[in-house]
Amino acid sequence: MRFGAAVLRSYDSRFAIEEVTLNGGPADGEILVEIAGCGMCRTDLAVRHSAGRSPLPAVLGHEGAGTVVETGGPATGLNAGDHVVLSFDSCGHCRNCLGAAPAYCDSFAALNLFGGREENAARFTDAAGGALAPRWFGQSSFAQYAMVPARNAVRVDPALPVELLGPLGCGFLTGAGAVFHSFAAGPGDTLAVFGAGAVGLAAVMAATAAGAMTVAVDRHPERLALAERFGAIPLHAASPGLPDRIRHLTDGGAQYALDTTGSAPLINDALQALCPAGHLGLVARLHTTLPLQPGALDRGRKISHICEGDAVPGLLIPRLTGLWQAGRFPFDQLIRTYPLADINEAERDCDAGRVVKPVLIPEGRG
Repeated sequence: MRFGAAVLRSYDSRFAIEEVTLNGGPADGEILVEIAGCGMCRTDLAVRHSAGRSPLPAVLGHEGAGTVVETGGPATGLNAGDHVVLSFDSCGHCRNCLGAAPAYCDSFAALNLFGGREENAARFTDAAGGALAPRWFGQSSFAQYAMVPARNAVRVDPALPVELLGPLGCGFLTGAGAVFHSFAAGPGDTLAVFGAGAVGLAAVMAATAAGAMTVAVDRHPERLALAERFGAIPLHAASPGLPDRIRHLTDGGAQYALDTTGSAPLINDALQALCPAGHLGLVARLHTTLPLQPGALDRGRKISHICEGDAVPGLLIPRLTGLWQAGRFPFDQLIRTYPLADINEAERDCDAGRVVKPVLIPEGRG
C-alpha cells in the first residue's frame, strides 16, 4: 500500500511529503486507519534535539484520529468505518498495564520511541525501498494512513469532528489527566498551572470543569488571555514575587501545581507557591540537573513526574469528548488546522508561539 506522508530525513532538515509504502495488511491485533487529522506535539519536534538517539528517516506524528479501514480480526474489537482517536502504545500485560497505568508500561520506551513492536517493525519503507524508522508511538500519523495496534485506538462518536480529535490522545489528555487523575482536583481546590500551551490550557479547562480555582502563569499575553477565557486568573511569569502572589490568590498556597515548561526557576516558584503538603507535577522532560532552592520541599510538599496524565485513554478520551459536547472542555478553540503539505509552516508557527495546537489535515480531507 502506497500513500503520502511527511518524512523527516535529518535532524536539521525540513519535513518532505513523500510517497511511502506499507507492506502487508493488518496483523492480529492491528488496524489500518485513514488519518483525518493529526496534532503536532512538541514531543514530535523534540526529535530534532535528540542528539542522535532517534533514528531517521522517520514519519512522526502521535496525535492521530481517523476512520478504521481494515482490521486484523475480531479480537481488535473494532470494525471498518469506526471513528477512532489514536493514543500511545502499551504492552497490556506488565504489572503497570494490568494496574490501569499504561503510561508507565514496562515497555513504554521500546514501544513508543521508535522501538516499535519487533514482529512488525520492518514493513514501512520509502519509495526507493529504504527502511523508515519503526512506528512512532505506534502510529507515525503525519500521513494519509497509519497501521496501529488496536490497543492504541479509542472508538469515538461518529457525530464528533474526528479531524480535530487527535490531540485528545496526548497533549490534551496529559493536561486534563493531570487534573482529573494525578491531582484528583475537585470543587474548591486550588491549582497553579505554569505554561499556558496546549497541555497547560487543557489543565485549565479541566480544572474549571472540575470546579477548581486556577492561576495560570505564562510570559505570552495572548496565552494568558486564553487562560482567563477558560476560567483561570492570569499572571505574567515575570511578575515580581510570583510565589507570594500565587499564595495570596489561593488563600495560603495552591494545593496543586502543574509545570509544563521544564524551567528550573519556574519549578522552584511553583514549589514555593504550594501550601503545606501541596503537590507539584512535572510533565516536561528535564535535560539538566534540577537545582532546588533551600526549603522548597519543606512542610510535606512533594514533586512527581506525570506521564500522559496518568490516564487510561479508553476512559479519559470519552470523558473529554463528553465534556466538549457539554461546552465544558472547548479544546477546539486551541486548534488551527493546516494541510499536511504545510507541515513546515505549522512547525514554524508552533515554535514561534503563534499557534497553540496545530492539526495537520492530509490531502483529500477537510
